Amino acid sequence: MEVFGQHDPGAALPPNLALLQRLSRDLRWTWRPSIRALFSSLDPGLWIVVRGNPAAFLRRVSPERLQSASADPAFLKTLYGLTSELAFEDTAEPLHPGVRGLTARKDRIAYFSAEFGLTEALPIYSGGLGVLAGDVLKSASDLKLPLVGVGLFYREGYFRQLLDADGWQREENPELDPDELPIGLPETADGAPPVIVLDLGGRPVRLLIRVARVGRISLFLLDAGLPENDPEDRLITARLYAGDQEMRIRQEIVLGMGGLKALKTLGLTPSIRHINEGHAAFAVLERIRELVRVEGMSLAEARESAANGNVFTTHTPVPAGIDRFPMPLIEKYLSGVARDCGITTEELMRLGREVPEREGEPFSMAVLALRHSSHANAVSQLHARVSRRLWMERLPELADVDVRIRSITNGVHRATWTDPEIAMLRLPDNPGPEARIELWRTHERLRGRLVSFCRDRLVAWKRELGRPEEEIEAAGRVLDPQALTIGFARRFAAYKRATLVFSDPERLKRILDSRRVQLVFAGKAHPADDPAKELLREVVRWSQSAEFRDRVVFLPEYDMGVARALVAGCDVWLNTPIRPHEASGTSGMKAAMNGGLNLSVLDGWWDEAPSEEAGFIIGEAADESAREDAASALYEALEERVVPLFFDRDEHGIPSGWIEKMVFSATRIAKLFSSDRMVSEYLELCYLPAAERLEAASAARARQLVEGT
Repeated sequence: MEVFGQHDPGAALPPNLALLQRLSRDLRWTWRPSIRALFSSLDPGLWIVVRGNPAAFLRRVSPERLQSASADPAFLKTLYGLTSELAFEDTAEPLHPGVRGLTARKDRIAYFSAEFGLTEALPIYSGGLGVLAGDVLKSASDLKLPLVGVGLFYREGYFRQLLDADGWQREENPELDPDELPIGLPETADGAPPVIVLDLGGRPVRLLIRVARVGRISLFLLDAGLPENDPEDRLITARLYAGDQEMRIRQEIVLGMGGLKALKTLGLTPSIRHINEGHAAFAVLERIRELVRVEGMSLAEARESAANGNVFTTHTPVPAGIDRFPMPLIEKYLSGVARDCGITTEELMRLGREVPEREGEPFSMAVLALRHSSHANAVSQLHARVSRRLWMERLPELADVDVRIRSITNGVHRATWTDPEIAMLRLPDNPGPEARIELWRTHERLRGRLVSFCRDRLVAWKRELGRPEEEIEAAGRVLDPQALTIGFARRFAAYKRATLVFSDPERLKRILDSRRVQLVFAGKAHPADDPAKELLREVVRWSQSAEFRDRVVFLPEYDMGVARALVAGCDVWLNTPIRPHEASGTSGMKAAMNGGLNLSVLDGWWDEAPSEEAGFIIGEAADESAREDAASALYEALEERVVPLFFDRDEHGIPSGWIEKMVFSATRIAKLFSSDRMVSEYLELCYLPAAERLEAASAARARQLVEGT
């Protein structure tokens, strides 16, 4: 167990290399190839061993390498140039007048999320929700928003995926070493340790505040794994999405209520609270409690005032995905909050019930957030329509107030997800013939790199399983660098239908045999989701079958690093959910930014994309379509549109029609579905209106106080 205050920095840095430590803790290296190249140049072999993690790299690099670099003028010039560049960015004025206005008024946005996917080196994310939150922070840094992130530090991360020879997923949860991660401890005004104490079920729990620097943005992470805490309480931040309902409510209280308290301890008082999914909705209660206790407001006044500064993003298209807690858990953990607000626990329950007076109905985190937010949004246009139907039936009062579940479609961070080789092409919207051919040649190299990546990963997996040498050697020969490569990589869940493509094995085999075509799969199933694990095992078994061996592979241990390799190297990104269950989806956007084409059901973001220009549609825009119909539509798309277009080559082997779609994806789609566009919409549709409402409400309250005297 880590002892507070101890830190092992590894080898001592020469004085003129001290800035390397700062660079290693600034997560701009995740989207700046130049910074990664600087570290790699010190020891390329070690850089591979630590999987591109500068924090771990500096602890292990040899003193001799450091001394050599400290005497190398070229290395020092690059180091000082990069740090000067970042320092200039940190002090530059924002370009957007709205951002300048927020900064001038000293408004601050706190972005709460249960997970953040910033890099595979900091595994505190499970999938799309977390990676989306990470991309929000990165774009907020680029756009210079006055924003901070709030999350939890999971000492065991999500889980390491282990597959047995039969393809059944098992989980391993090794404890993370904070010294090996790109995080630190924030300073407090009085120099005291950054620790808060939170009451959880009548027991004080100490929470250490950690910080990750995401460019200009600070992400604060609460950690209960301290030796002073009861062993049971240390588990609160041990694993992401683990444990029973009681563990879930404890985690969510720490995230929402503890998160606001942590910001206050650090001297940061956000005027706007962005609640990313219902997990963080207890921030609503903490703000109401502050307004009642500190500012003397009535409960009704506090609820209205808090709502003026709350923004809520829902990612859930079905009721089953919403956290709900029964009365006994609310009584155990939130009765003190009720007392502070001057109400009973039953009255507090009503704040989170669809029908407040319906005794026995559980407390819904989504209802709490929707009732107390001035802005609520879904994450695609289709998801907004689904969400409005879902919630307007359950909460009819929302139809009579300003809150509407609007659409702000998700986006992804271009600099993170566009391969550096593609980014260096700097494609204009309508590139000439030479630029188009260069895009194709670059993509061919990236496909070849992906094939090598897959082989290396499969060989390592076979060795870990102790398989025979001939099987290991065979793993090193899978896939064809010249074949049409179709990728499917995401969280395994029943509605995503990972096995749809295997519905008719004989027809699929004919497609793969007709030309050189291959499939690459990756993804994790939730540890408690056995049906999803069974789907995953089915994919692994097909990949090992005589029909598909070498042309269908499953890559174990899916993470952001695997995702980057896949979205850069695949020709086609396959997406087959049951419409309308995919709220947005973002992996296909990442593939598009690299010139990949989407082959997808009209669900989530793809439903609003210019899909004919950027890829291929599977079937019709029909909700809950039958598996047989969807499979038939998928095969038809592959046989009649995808495979023929890919192999329609001119005398030089160039697929002009295919490249036309690649260009559209890498330019138009990349702009439409970037996180910069998404965060700009949050700024203009949510944050600026919230700041104006708060300013107007503050002025009105001041007038009331004057008139009252």
